[in-house]
Amino acid sequence: MRARDLAVEYESVSVDSDALDAARLMAEHKLPGLLVLDEQGEPRAILPASQMVKVLVPAYVIEDPTLAAVVDEKHADRLCQALAGRRVGDCLPSKAMPPPIADPDDTALEVAALMARVRSPLVAVASKDKAGTHLLGVITASHLLHELLGAAGASSAA
Repeated sequence: MRARDLAVEYESVSVDSDALDAARLMAEHKLPGLLVLDEQGEPRAILPASQMVKVLVPAYVIEDPTLAAVVDEKHADRLCQALAGRRVGDCLPSKAMPPPIADPDDTALEVAALMARVRSPLVAVASKDKAGTHLLGVITASHLLHELLGAAGASSAA
């Protein structure tokens, strides 16, 4: 099976999208992350849900996790205010790596190796030419596992 066959439509946002809207999108669809596109619509980064959670947690709590136990519910409910007025680009790590991009002709194993190598929950599938990068879809780790396990089940049944 090739990457083009595994790629599915997937939620994406731009670097200029509202961060709170992006967080809601992740939460509503239970996404492990979002594909972030640049101003030209080309893949720019992966915004993992864990990074969005990190933006919500005050730095002093990250540095000293024991402080999390003393923050009351009233204040915890206000954590999402940290996203108000911010763009998705503001939530990306300062050294955000470009997203992993698989060629449409890559095999499932090539996609799995890429995903494992860069430890990404998703891989963009895109073709590249002189006009730029053309996004075909995304392969998530869970979808890839499903396909690989299905193939393994089919071969063990034979």
